[in-house]
Amino acid sequence: MNRKETDLYPPLKRFLESQGYEVKGEVLDCDVLAVRGDEGPVIVELKLSLNLQLVMQAVERLTLADTVYVAVPESNRMLKTQRKRILRLLRMLGLGLITVEPHKDRVGILLDPGPYSGPRPSKRKRGRLLGEFHGRVGDPNMGGADRRRGLMTAYRQRALAIAAFLAERGPTKAAVVAKALDDPKARAILYRDVYGWFDRPSTGIYDLSPKGRSEPLEWQPKS
Repeated sequence: MNRKETDLYPPLKRFLESQGYEVKGEVLDCDVLAVRGDEGPVIVELKLSLNLQLVMQAVERLTLADTVYVAVPESNRMLKTQRKRILRLLRMLGLGLITVEPHKDRVGILLDPGPYSGPRPSKRKRGRLLGEFHGRVGDPNMGGADRRRGLMTAYRQRALAIAAFLAERGPTKAAVVAKALDDPKARAILYRDVYGWFDRPSTGIYDLSPKGRSEPLEWQPKS
């Protein structure tokens, strides 16, 4: 049976939510981001196998958070044969280890993160990370999803809301769009037009471009 990294996400999300965390997948470069109250963020990197890429990825996340875990399937072969060595390495790096068994909805914490003497979290990067987390509506991405296909970001959600408004109302002043959507950044999104969805038929008036009439439909939730 072929497993995907996204198979690990639902049971892990349920587990973290049972601990009182709000959880979202694929926030900036993080597979899983969990936030609870005023506590520091918890980051989890998902992989089907334990390898150097996963460890390096997790170490990089220590610039964003003090608490970083790697999560792999419970049946991981390397974990079964070299468990002590793996735990020793992760302990030295200050990383935690989680195992997930999707079909049994089972999550286990084998190691909690500890002290680490390497790079410490950057306030600027952490602020950007949490800004993206709180700016998103819901949890539109599965942790571990293929990023090459594009992800639903807070910015894209805002642009989609603007596109939906213009599709219904037609050409509209940017100030009216911003007020109707209660989004002060709507004017900047229209002006920059990152996705090529908007046209400006006259000064201060915006409408959908041909691309803006078709492409946003691809981002509608699948029923």
